[in-house]
Amino acid sequence: MSLNKITDIDGLHRHIYAAMQLEHATIPVYLTALYSIKPGTNADAAHILRVVAVEEMLHLTLAGNLMNAVGGKVDMTQPGFVPPFPTALPDGELDFTVDCQGFSRQAVETFLRIERPAELDDGIERTLSREAHHSALSASRPDKDAAPEEHFFSIGQFYKAIEEGLHFLHNKMGDSLFSGDPSYQISNEYYYSGGGKLIEITDMETAMQALNLIAEQGEGITSQVFDSDGEISHYFRFHQLIAGRYYKLGDQINQPTGGRFEVDWEAVFPTKTNARLSDFEEGTDLHEQAVRFNYAYFDFLELLSNSFNGNPETFTEAVGGMFKLKELFYQLMRQKISEEGNLNAAPTFEIDAVTKGGTQ
Repeated sequence: MSLNKITDIDGLHRHIYAAMQLEHATIPVYLTALYSIKPGTNADAAHILRVVAVEEMLHLTLAGNLMNAVGGKVDMTQPGFVPPFPTALPDGELDFTVDCQGFSRQAVETFLRIERPAELDDGIERTLSREAHHSALSASRPDKDAAPEEHFFSIGQFYKAIEEGLHFLHNKMGDSLFSGDPSYQISNEYYYSGGGKLIEITDMETAMQALNLIAEQGEGITSQVFDSDGEISHYFRFHQLIAGRYYKLGDQINQPTGGRFEVDWEAVFPTKTNARLSDFEEGTDLHEQAVRFNYAYFDFLELLSNSFNGNPETFTEAVGGMFKLKELFYQLMRQKISEEGNLNAAPTFEIDAVTKGGTQ
């Protein structure tokens, strides 16, 4: 069955925008789990989460480069770009939702669903509703009708649809498909990640390289644990947390035989899952800190968007800003919501009030 849902340039832009939403949607989730781990504990788990978060930033950037390459506009400050949690992923996986929650076995099980290989598809029909899909695929073009109903079991299938759409439009338009200004591309000059290099996208060859990198780092090459560069995918990185053991070269799928490590599921701040500003009493320091976090996160997205719009030199600062949020995470996560309660606070990622000029 063909996965091609893209037959015009507007459809391509909507799908790439959804890809950027998708890659970004994992970042608050993984960072919340990372910073809920009490300092000085779970070093192995914290390292795995940090590596994956950095690579999600790489994927977001590659999707942004692709958007610029095909003449679209990157703006991550639009209302709706940051989803309200819990959320379904923008690629149509409605058999589970994603929460901003503390590090736990349940959280890791969700991470495995996010990064699951297409080969795990059980064949159950799941369809993304028109209403749900509108926010993802039509947010960048609100004057357009909602996208047709679509379902992708995995992130890899979703990117396969974008790949087929690119081939379809390239056959129709030729190299004019890549009409974007090359100077808008974010290059390795401004970004470094041990898990892969940025790709400047100017034609079909570089576009395919970028899409293949995203798919391999996420669900991986599912006939083997490691790719040709010796890198392990996010799916198998997270499986190590359940197994309490690392994969090594030559290991079979779901059978790691590398070094063992301990996971202390209890060494975690008891943060409230999917915290909202309404959970914190107005006028308190805690409420103000949560508001401050949302503004800081908006600044991060604004700086990131600016780097994609002709100012690539600001990208390094934007990436650094993602991890500068660490102290703001800790300020919230170390405080109880109320004296009589058992739950600690957490960032709420309610960014839309900021984008609309509200005071939250």
